[in-house]
Amino acid sequence: MRQTRRLRFCLLILPILVTACISPVRYGAIPHGDYVANDRCRPGAQPADVVSDKPYFAVTSRLPDCRAERVALLNQRSDIVRYARFGDPAEMQITNAKGKVKTKNAVPFALSNDQQWWDDLAAETQKRDGRILLYVHGFRETFFTSARDSAQIARLSGLDIPMVHYSWPSQGELLKYTADETNMYYNERQFRSFLTKLAQQPWTKEIILVAHSLGVRLAIPAIEFVDRNSSNADSSNISNIILASPDVDRQDFERDIAETVLTMRRVNNDRRITVYVSAKDRALGLSYNFHGYPRLGRPDCFNPFEAALLKEQGHPERCYAAKTQYDTEPEKSGLTIIDTTAIGRGQTGHSDYLRSALACADFAAVVNGTENKANKRKATRLLHVFALAPDPDVPEPDDIAVCRREPN
Repeated sequence: MRQTRRLRFCLLILPILVTACISPVRYGAIPHGDYVANDRCRPGAQPADVVSDKPYFAVTSRLPDCRAERVALLNQRSDIVRYARFGDPAEMQITNAKGKVKTKNAVPFALSNDQQWWDDLAAETQKRDGRILLYVHGFRETFFTSARDSAQIARLSGLDIPMVHYSWPSQGELLKYTADETNMYYNERQFRSFLTKLAQQPWTKEIILVAHSLGVRLAIPAIEFVDRNSSNADSSNISNIILASPDVDRQDFERDIAETVLTMRRVNNDRRITVYVSAKDRALGLSYNFHGYPRLGRPDCFNPFEAALLKEQGHPERCYAAKTQYDTEPEKSGLTIIDTTAIGRGQTGHSDYLRSALACADFAAVVNGTENKANKRKATRLLHVFALAPDPDVPEPDDIAVCRREPN
């Protein structure tokens, strides 16, 4: 009886969900040209307004709203990539386009002249041995939420190196997945061009690239493009790649890294990929149902016979991306998968690397390149897969204290 009621309920809401997921992103009541008409959208060749004493840089293809004194970034897309500086979220007095002042939590932000932005980034990078931390956000993000996560990632790393946040026009809504997917693909060329330019700068010695969720589908093809056009035949300087809850077809990923991203020569030149996955990731469970094939960030078994064999052998029914097959094994490990199922946090389990203390600590170590010195990883049946799990003999750490590391 209960199952019948559930079925009826699902059938009733299905048309609503489908309609919401495929409803278009409306142009809006204001012409896009009006948003960018003010000169605030075209800053001159002078330093950007001081919004933070930290080296936080933003690159965005979101349409800006320059009508008010404080520029805002919308969820609509722009043909032009713009550059900015930003700071940690703070309580600010915001004046909207109608002149009303409200106090709200916002991200200090200022658009910058393109050349000035690159000059500022070069200066900050050269102070810090040529290292850059680059973050690409995923599905259901606004500029505020993604910039907040960027600042958190920068604090977690503890590296004090430039943080570059690439913000593409995600809609920030649960039921706008298809719109986000469309905008993500529309941004492929823009992000690819930016990453190529960044990697080719003489002052860029190492790029630590973190991509989350749908953003991984921007990152991987762009890395492939940079590799193909790199002056170094062995490896580009994008060496440390971290994929958190990646919304990518698992088999597609296996094929791509085998051919390009994790070739033996690149791995031997210190290219590595760390993937954070969870069997409790509800967002990727929906994506699996939507696309028909398992996602890289959720170890579902597509083959029922493989799942049955794992169960028979006493293993969890989890299937992971296979390690790249080389003609000759590289000297270093190229692919590492971290399973956070046992320490999942949040309603969706889709951002454990920023919410669970054990995952945050592991993530910070990976960013720093110190994951082999002091980690809580537990070996699994696969040499390249590790699990994070609570230690029953140790009190659970404070997730907020470990993960947030509030700004000074």
